[in-house]
Amino acid sequence: MRAGSRHEGWKLKSKKEIESVGWAVFTLAIYFKGSQRYHDTSSGGVHLFTQIISLLLDVAAGLVGGACLLRLIMQWQRIPFNNPIGRFIFAVSDWLVLPLRRWLPAAGRLDTSSLAGAWLAKLAQFVALWLLSSGHGTLLAVLLLSVMGLAQLVISGLSALILIYAVLSWVQPGSMNMVLIERLCQPWLAPIRRVVPLIGGVDLSSLVLLLLLQIAGMVLGALQMGLMH
Repeated sequence: MRAGSRHEGWKLKSKKEIESVGWAVFTLAIYFKGSQRYHDTSSGGVHLFTQIISLLLDVAAGLVGGACLLRLIMQWQRIPFNNPIGRFIFAVSDWLVLPLRRWLPAAGRLDTSSLAGAWLAKLAQFVALWLLSSGHGTLLAVLLLSVMGLAQLVISGLSALILIYAVLSWVQPGSMNMVLIERLCQPWLAPIRRVVPLIGGVDLSSLVLLLLLQIAGMVLGALQMGLMH
């Protein structure tokens, strides 16, 4: 009876850990996107109402698109979805991904419907912003902005994952959270680890990847602002 209670307690603790890290990833990704959008719009002198609508659209598109991208990565890595994060991803993205699968079959391990769902979420965001601006600009520019927005979403989400991975590697190196995050980050960190050696026994691959992601985000942000103006 005691052994069963201990097992149930460990299982409940693991679920809570996975759920907490899932919310941390989404919260950090939304913070990165929201703060960037705020600074971009404020520097352009956009009205407060437009800023608020833009932020809400950014958060909504980031939530749906981020769930689709995380679904894509987890399926690519063959990570099971029988956990709170997996159930949350299904709840947020099923309405968009499942209909797309009728037209976009998977290409091997690549879930094209999840990728298309993430892009459609960003496209809907930029179309709404385009309509709010009274159709200023061309539809081609809106399409390009949606692709760049998808790339920005990948950068924001991956930055959040890497940051949480770096913290957990010091705080909870053997936890269920660490196992899940490590599997998600491994494909991105492995190439850097082959190039960047350990310095004093410390793995700096996470820091290097974060710097590269920030640089890529700055370049994409500049391109986006150029298209928007």
